[in-house]
Amino acid sequence: MCLKASSSLLSLAILLGVSSIVSAVNITRALDKYPEFSTMTELFAKTKLTPIINKRQTITLLALSNDAIGSISGRPEDELKNILMNHVVLDFYDGLKLKAIKDKSTMLTTLYQSTGLGQQQNGFLKCSKTNGKIYFGSAVKGAPQTAEYITTVFRNPFNLSVVQISMPIVAPGLGDPVEVPPTPPMSSPPAPSPKEAADAPAPGPAEEEGYADSPPGGAPETAPASAPSEDGSPAPAPGPGPENSGKKKMAAADEAEPPTSASNTGLSFGAILVLSFVASFAGF
Repeated sequence: MCLKASSSLLSLAILLGVSSIVSAVNITRALDKYPEFSTMTELFAKTKLTPIINKRQTITLLALSNDAIGSISGRPEDELKNILMNHVVLDFYDGLKLKAIKDKSTMLTTLYQSTGLGQQQNGFLKCSKTNGKIYFGSAVKGAPQTAEYITTVFRNPFNLSVVQISMPIVAPGLGDPVEVPPTPPMSSPPAPSPKEAADAPAPGPAEEEGYADSPPGGAPETAPASAPSEDGSPAPAPGPGPENSGKKKMAAADEAEPPTSASNTGLSFGAILVLSFVASFAGF
């Protein structure tokens, strides 16, 4: 009987030990695989937050890259500790769960709130969606929501999730706010190189003169063709000046005038004389 009880107790102890190992949060081990978050790991150790975080069964860490956390790394240790505790959410959120949030905003409880030092909701965070993007910020009324969700770095379902955000969250009353980094300016298209500009052919003098003299349509103006006459004959070509055309018209009129009666009489009389002369010559 004692042997069975001892076996049961041993099995229970092993089970509890295994379950605690499986469910234990080890933030240092999770971040060691990602050197871009090494500064945050060092700051957790400096402020003695590492053992406090590892005692929790379920957390979501809003991780900051080495570049992003540089804006708060030089602050006093007490101030830095409070700010870092506001980046530890006491619930499990990964990318899938964040994107599945249906409400416009969701309230998140942080490790700082568990200390009992929170005032005016500065121990809570607000997660909101805007234009398809996810933002975090302090839940204090009027606080900006400027820390953008970037990606999920590490996840151990229902125990530990590490999600990266773009900038630190400094709640009112915990220190001076961090300015939002300016957006990079839009790059303008590159100017053509001097070689390309030199290789481009310049218009010659003739081309420029022709372009200046030509009408907007580009085609030269031409005189309209003459319309044909009513009887189907082609229209007369334009003639010379008025004087020459008048003389030619008079000559054409003279040539076209029919013979008169006087000219006909003269021809008949001449014919009679010729016939008389021929008859007289035949008499001889």
